[in-house]
Amino acid sequence: MFFNRLAKRDTPFQLVVGMTGVKLGDRVLQVGCAHGGRLAAIAGKVGLSGRAVVIVADPASAARAEKASAQAGVLVEVETAPSTTLPVDDGSFDLAVVDDTGSAFSALSEADRAATIRELARIVRPGGRAMIIGVTPRKGLASLISKGADTPSLAASGEAVTALDAGGFRGSRTLAEREGLVFVEGIKPRANAHT
Repeated sequence: MFFNRLAKRDTPFQLVVGMTGVKLGDRVLQVGCAHGGRLAAIAGKVGLSGRAVVIVADPASAARAEKASAQAGVLVEVETAPSTTLPVDDGSFDLAVVDDTGSAFSALSEADRAATIRELARIVRPGGRAMIIGVTPRKGLASLISKGADTPSLAASGEAVTALDAGGFRGSRTLAEREGLVFVEGIKPRANAHT
């Protein structure tokens, strides 16, 4: 048990990398950067043969993403733009990840969330995936200490599944809730698939 705790500290983002399923050569776009370490861990998996891009809404998030990628020694293209108009080509990514752990996506208006999901569907290749990573509500003693300051993301409420389905993704589902995070995924239908 002691050694398991040490191993977890050595790879603190192993859960996120594993749940995204990102691999060498993948083209990954992330919307938002609430935690630079998670971004760098995902970007590190694509290697030099892949591509990692993060789209952030403000200079502070851009600085966080640049600092994390530099510290990890990974290549990440950082762009500042609204999530409702992503400055990338159609079908150019295998995976799009929305980092809602800071609740930036949840805080958007319903219309802007829908526009963001439509943008994800536009930029992901047919058969590609979109994933929303959010936080789960605190439980037990942690919920008493936080005194209600912890607002769960849309991913934890189940609304992310509905939003992905409404935005054109299929098979949308909650993959897991672990270590205070929730992972919701949808797949973009292939052009020849019947819906």
